[in-house]
Amino acid sequence: MIGYIRGKVIYSEAGMVLLENNGIGYEILCSGALFAKLITDGDGEAYTYLQVREDGVSLFGFVSPEEKNMFLKLTSVSGVGPKMGIAILSGMNVGDLAVSIASSDVKRLSSIKGLGKKTAERIILELREKVSAQNTTPNSGEKSVEFVAEKMTDKEEDAVVGLMSLGYTRAESVKAVRGAIEHGASSIEEIIMAALRSM
Repeated sequence: MIGYIRGKVIYSEAGMVLLENNGIGYEILCSGALFAKLITDGDGEAYTYLQVREDGVSLFGFVSPEEKNMFLKLTSVSGVGPKMGIAILSGMNVGDLAVSIASSDVKRLSSIKGLGKKTAERIILELREKVSAQNTTPNSGEKSVEFVAEKMTDKEEDAVVGLMSLGYTRAESVKAVRGAIEHGASSIEEIIMAALRSM
């Protein structure tokens, strides 16, 4: 599995870059954020996912581990393939996407080009369900159990769900959310974005 590549951009076209590393050129289908960064800098790093299918092999690239993790979660949803996953991440950054899922904002999610209302609803339903299922999984360590036991407001819970959809544990998410609120964040979007900056 090719999970990370650092190299120089030697060719690019819409959404794709050829990244050279040690004499080998890797053709990477990029998220919007990664494509913009690599084209602007001329070189850089990509967190990658290698898809192997009967009809071919594709390498998808992301600007951060969080973005890659969100891609994997999106493509686990029925009806969302890798190209749709890349399109979603190119239409909305990871933080905003987490907010949309956490707050069940179908309208905002379906505003992404190529993403219909039914698929947006399915993404919200399935990812929130998966995160909710994680909520009931016993956590290891006394500190984690303490976090789970603390009562939370609906807004705090939505923010925690948003962070967990990015792959963070419940304990990490609760701690970051509480810290964001202590520093003045109030809306779900503000809380999630502040929490992400602290993690």
